[in-house]
Amino acid sequence: MPTVTIQDVGKHDGQVVTLQGWLYNLRQAGKLLFPIFRDGTGTIQGVVSLKDQPAAFESLRGLTQESSVIVTGRIHTDQRAPGGFEIQITATEVVQRVPDDKPYPIQLKEHGVDFLLDHRHLWIRTPRQAAILRIRAEAVRAGHEYMDTQGYVLTEAPIFTPASCEGTTTLFEVQYIDDEKAYLTQSGQLYVEATAMALGKVYTFGPTFRAEKSKTRRHLTEFWMLEPEAAYSHLEDMMTLGEGLVSHIVQSVLKNRARELETIGRDTSKLASVKAPFPRITYDEAILILQKQGNPAKWGDDFGGDEETILSSAYDRPVIVNRYPAAMKAFYMQPDPQRPDLALGFDMLAPEGYGEIIGGGERVADYDLLLKRLRENNLPEEAFGWYLDLRRYGSVPHAGFGLGLERTVAWICGTEHIREVIPFPRMIYRVYP
Repeated sequence: MPTVTIQDVGKHDGQVVTLQGWLYNLRQAGKLLFPIFRDGTGTIQGVVSLKDQPAAFESLRGLTQESSVIVTGRIHTDQRAPGGFEIQITATEVVQRVPDDKPYPIQLKEHGVDFLLDHRHLWIRTPRQAAILRIRAEAVRAGHEYMDTQGYVLTEAPIFTPASCEGTTTLFEVQYIDDEKAYLTQSGQLYVEATAMALGKVYTFGPTFRAEKSKTRRHLTEFWMLEPEAAYSHLEDMMTLGEGLVSHIVQSVLKNRARELETIGRDTSKLASVKAPFPRITYDEAILILQKQGNPAKWGDDFGGDEETILSSAYDRPVIVNRYPAAMKAFYMQPDPQRPDLALGFDMLAPEGYGEIIGGGERVADYDLLLKRLRENNLPEEAFGWYLDLRRYGSVPHAGFGLGLERTVAWICGTEHIREVIPFPRMIYRVYP
């Protein structure tokens, strides 16, 4: 008899199979037991009778939650059962029984957030959290798929860096070898600019770290970013690439993780319309929109969560805001040749109040201008010597962006807080477990 996963039991209707997993819940009705099993791919209800299968009945009766088990039985279509199938159990092997005197901490009831985060290593076993992590995995897979089909080469950027790429106030400083200081990366961007000059079109997909003392539902201190960079590329190219990437990720999740979206109760009608092209507005237009809505924003102000929510609320898909004031952008952002007070950058704002999911734009390609910007931002020239070399030796127009994976997945899932969409969240006051 085959050993199968729960997600594939539909292919074995009427057959006797073996499942390997854990007991999620158990209900008894007289001489019948109705266990629910999970195996990481889904859940399935079982049924066993004391009269017909006394050995299997006794091994399951009183079994504790999250005990690991191997069960054998016949798969049977039952529309009343969760998932539409049931396993009629003939044999059970208990691999490890959770002790009665130390029961599984996360019971089938409401728990406080701090309790759940303290037990995150167990919380991720619950159907909702497991479904979110499978959706995250699909978003990662789809992101790689899209970038590969667009001719971008996957590359890597270092985690340890000698200096900041976006200001020094949010760096994690670490002690390196022989008393040398290093920093955890805020972004792989500067390094993929170098590999773009070697390979043309590249992207990196990895963890980044920002020591922001923020407690909002949108912030983590450790998160993942997909960051493309392309030589001979401009702002318009990156806006088009970004909307294509986000569209592909959303539509792939809708297609391949429909069951998980149903498990978490996501209204998929709000995702179905997420297809390129996306609406685009300038920063100047955004300020006018905010002011008409009664927001006190004025030209030169950066946008926070309230402003981003207002700007995105008029659309059924993400909106792209471009050409922000140069003064509020990073030192490497290329000025608009038509209006040097503006930067050739853009942000992509997700609907439903989830805020910025992409930030990027065109990079300074001129050596003298880049050196001037480094000095204006009081950044150490010696640490950026290699970065200046990129403008000495064959400099070309180039552009890129960073897509925040967790914010994107939080929006796709409709979660209340970003902490649910990464296996082990790192936040301002949390590094455990």
